[in-house]
Amino acid sequence: MSPDSLFSVCNTLVLPAWLLLLVAPRWRWTTRVAIIVPLLLATTYLVLIAANFRPGQGGFGSLEQVARLFTNPNLLLAGWVHYLAFDLFTGAWEVRDAAQLGIRHVLVIPCLVLTFLFGPIGLLLYFALRSTTRGLVAMK
Repeated sequence: MSPDSLFSVCNTLVLPAWLLLLVAPRWRWTTRVAIIVPLLLATTYLVLIAANFRPGQGGFGSLEQVARLFTNPNLLLAGWVHYLAFDLFTGAWEVRDAAQLGIRHVLVIPCLVLTFLFGPIGLLLYFALRSTTRGLVAMK
């Protein structure tokens, strides 16, 4: 499968999981899907890295080395799959954590949208929400 085709498949694969996290966070299948999809992405990542990572193609010691890694379309795709997997895993954690703390889901939705679009910004917003509401939850 070409990198472009696999890119499309991976992007499409995450959408149902994100939609479930947004609209049906407490449905029993949501948790399963939100675990299975990142595991499928992690497997895809492993295969991409194992098949395409070669010493001397770049590295992680400098920004220039990382840029050299991403000149290979398969390794660029691996980087994207890495983002998809960890952002979805993070969003699923936000939903579970909020439910355990009694944070209303409607408050978590903006965090999920930002986690989907901008990863760490959504996580940062969730932690701000969490720290703000934990005091309110404890007062109940």
